[in-house]
Amino acid sequence: MSEGILKTVGFDARFPNTNQSKHCFVNYVDYFRCVDAKGEEATICQEFKRNYQSLCPNEWIGKWDDQRENGNFPAKLTAN
Repeated sequence: MSEGILKTVGFDARFPNTNQSKHCFVNYVDYFRCVDAKGEEATICQEFKRNYQSLCPNEWIGKWDDQRENGNFPAKLTAN
């Protein structure tokens, strides 16, 4: 995890009163789609990254990183 200040993710109307697992996964996917479209340094991309790092267990992030590297991640990570 990158160094910096972690803060709790704010309310997202797409995920009212639900288990945060989907919220975690969507932010992880959105981060990589954003990086593909706008570049890693884009402010909105960094927000997605902070969100998934705050919401997702480290074990899940590690598993998903391995899946991305092996080409078998279960979601499309490109912008188009």
